[in-house]
Amino acid sequence: MSKSKSQSDIDAATKKKTVRSGNKTVTPSPRELAEIDRELLRLLRQRAEKVLEVARESGAAGQKALAAALTGEQLQQLAGEIGGPLSQRSVEAVIREIVSGCRALVRAPRIAILGPLYSFSHLAAIHRFGQSVEFVPVGNIAAVFEEVRGGHADYGLAPIENSTDGRIADTLDMFIRLPVRITGEIDLKIHHALLGKCPRAEVKEIYSKPQAISQCRNWLAKHLPGARTIEVTSTSTAAQLASEKSGAAAIAGIQAGVHYGLDVLAEKIEDNPGNLTRFAVIGGEPPARTGNDRTAILLEIEHRPGALAEAMMIFKRNRLNMTWIESFPIPGSKRGYFFFVEMEAHESDGRFRKAVGQLLKKTLRLEILGSFPAATTVE
Repeated sequence: MSKSKSQSDIDAATKKKTVRSGNKTVTPSPRELAEIDRELLRLLRQRAEKVLEVARESGAAGQKALAAALTGEQLQQLAGEIGGPLSQRSVEAVIREIVSGCRALVRAPRIAILGPLYSFSHLAAIHRFGQSVEFVPVGNIAAVFEEVRGGHADYGLAPIENSTDGRIADTLDMFIRLPVRITGEIDLKIHHALLGKCPRAEVKEIYSKPQAISQCRNWLAKHLPGARTIEVTSTSTAAQLASEKSGAAAIAGIQAGVHYGLDVLAEKIEDNPGNLTRFAVIGGEPPARTGNDRTAILLEIEHRPGALAEAMMIFKRNRLNMTWIESFPIPGSKRGYFFFVEMEAHESDGRFRKAVGQLLKKTLRLEILGSFPAATTVE
């Protein structure tokens, strides 16, 4: 990516202010750093003004596209092009908040998330959209879908799979019930902490949602065998209860502990160090093809011997690599099943379209749930 004149000026200024004297490096003075900071702020203001100018001239359709621009995987690509001593993660965080703030000048999107603020769904949403958005916390997965389907939220985040507990049945069920499209995915590493206001030895009760307790059961059995575990609706609710009750602790993310003023009694207590939750982003405009995409589909196959094998052979013949397949009972049916399939392809690819044409002859129901860039894992 070619550098703009302003970026080149900043680089040149930085080189002039860092000189070598023998084996020593002379770093810029606080005054010189302040000059660079002022230049960065000037460019930030220039970017914001350009966003407003484009928004005024582009009309409603252009404003909608502008408000949806530069999220998720596009940030990773841009951050990777910049280079320099800062980590890509740090650069992504800076760019994400700049983009989020500028996008809010046009229109702050509404994001439906599961659970109160500081739940893992909230943290995943921040990674995707930044913090200059309007978060809409709801009580269950069905409500996330309903907010998006009813037009009350622009996007929704729903957990779809966990590396410890497997598929999230409530999410798969909603894809059957409501026709919403997947427009992205977020793979979030889940680190649980034991949080409280008392010493660990004094913990008598531990609050958290069922999945979090399940993901830490071996650690709890070893380190706090006498403590009673109590299931609640979210890790954020657990942190709130731990802040209010004597002898109580919560299993939650550290950010929730900071919000509720809790001490970290133990970090990374999850039994699986690779604990990962995958979130589906629903709603919004379909993303452009990137060349590293996945497509999700829903199939209903006739209940007879060999029907599933015949459908699976279609993927093989068209060289479509499946990355995930799950069966799910059809509501109200004793024997029928839906199948959720993800594959490495974009719905505009010729081989995918050919496979769909063949699948339509072998299935009772086929729905394309959406194509989206394959996500990388984030902490």
